[in-house]
Amino acid sequence: MSVVVQGAAVSTTAQQGGRLAGPLSASVADLCRRLQPQVSPRTAAGFAQVLRRLGAPLQVAVAGRIKSGKSTLVNALIGRRVAPTDIGECTRLVTRFQYGTVDRIEVVFRDGRKQVLPFAPDGMIPAELGVDIDTVSHIEAYLTNAALEHMTVIDTPGLGSLDAASVARTEHLLRDAGQRVDGSGDGADGGDDDSGEPGGSDELDETSRNAVAGAEAVLYVMTQGLRADDEQALAAFTAATASREAGPVNAIAVLNKADTIVPETVEGSDGDVWKAATLLAKKQADTLKPRVADVLPVIGLIAESAESGQFTSADAEALRQLAELDDDALDVMLLSADMFTSWECDVPNGVRARLLEKLDLYGVRRAVEAIRAQPDITAGALRRLLLDASGLAAVRARLNTVFAARADGIKAAAALASITALAHASGNAAERQRVHDAIEVLLARPEAHQLRVLEALTLVASGAVEMPDDLTEEVLRVGSNADIPTQLGKPGATREELATYALERAGWWRSFASFGATPAQSRVAHVVHRAYFLAWQQLRTPGGGR
Repeated sequence: MSVVVQGAAVSTTAQQGGRLAGPLSASVADLCRRLQPQVSPRTAAGFAQVLRRLGAPLQVAVAGRIKSGKSTLVNALIGRRVAPTDIGECTRLVTRFQYGTVDRIEVVFRDGRKQVLPFAPDGMIPAELGVDIDTVSHIEAYLTNAALEHMTVIDTPGLGSLDAASVARTEHLLRDAGQRVDGSGDGADGGDDDSGEPGGSDELDETSRNAVAGAEAVLYVMTQGLRADDEQALAAFTAATASREAGPVNAIAVLNKADTIVPETVEGSDGDVWKAATLLAKKQADTLKPRVADVLPVIGLIAESAESGQFTSADAEALRQLAELDDDALDVMLLSADMFTSWECDVPNGVRARLLEKLDLYGVRRAVEAIRAQPDITAGALRRLLLDASGLAAVRARLNTVFAARADGIKAAAALASITALAHASGNAAERQRVHDAIEVLLARPEAHQLRVLEALTLVASGAVEMPDDLTEEVLRVGSNADIPTQLGKPGATREELATYALERAGWWRSFASFGATPAQSRVAHVVHRAYFLAWQQLRTPGGGR
């Protein structure tokens, strides 16, 4: 099935809410159903919640520090300006954007009550909800948007500057996020479960609720002012999401507001803003490694304006007028926001202020350059050029590579972690053993190898299993990529070269597992050996591996 995220399509097994993401999720779902009659009613209730989460779209939480531009990026990814970006009461709340057959907002209160609201006339969540904010748990926003059929986006308050109430709401919702999923995908009944299955929230203790729910992947938003404790902040955030460490399997980061970087402060940038942003993003990736798969530069403001319909023909016409100014005048205007809006020219001050709100100085400059290079460029073509300049396409492609294409594995792995936690929380040794044995049988199947790879990758990425640096790099590369040439670190090699190398590395890792590795390292090494062996087999199959 093809997952379409606002123009980017990838082949994946991920399916819309109410249906499982793929064969691994189906196997875990079958395990849950088989075990439910064999465990306590409370554990069975938890398994029912796991089943509902398996049938829901992948849940991606957008995290970052306050004023990092998270909500602006959320709007760009959704392709619609719905999340409030100005500081207000709504930015103190967690908001879940999910697919629905009717556009609407549900304010969910801490006592479980819900109040349905329409979107504001401008299409956004209202700036004021008209309720006591301290009584609100979170907001559910339902949108008839194709991008949300396969990915629920959770917009969170900014880290580092939250009041205590916002912190509590964030942690509670992220741990409890899956309990309102009804499996229908359209949210028509407000998320209430009327299926008759066990598993109402009042049947689960807090430990169990925390174990069965939460965001399954993280998009971490940073700016050029990377703080020394960003790694700790990312770890703290992901600790509240499904109780899983962030790693290259389930987390990526973006360097937002890339246009604000001063090229002269980045060595090797040659005075180019985007090159400086790319170099700085690579540096940040090295700092956060291995908690994130990658760090990509993006300009969220330009992406939001170009993708959500905010950039209009009137804006394009105003830019054409600016392009007609002489070079000296335009250069002075583009020195600062104040100069841009106060300089005397034929374009009204208010129009220029509106351009700044949508594109900032960098976007204005890029647009003017494009118009001067191609005077007859249409407003649509100009919008597409700005979208390309924002870097959003690369972020979407990485989201598809890391999240969408691996939704089956990510959801199955998270579900198994929840099942294990539920069994341990039961306090029944026989129940724990029964669940453990069932999971081991599942993991022994050939089709479950992806779960073994994800487990090994998580162990190495989190530092739970220590490996030499070169072997750590190899494990991360093999486990973090679905494309075989990239897995092997040889993107330009021929099929024969790849097959030879895969078999060679398979033999090396098997030897390492048997001689010289610690028991923990040996467990990882056997998984990597099998990954190489399967890659070799696929490369020997006509049409496979590339």
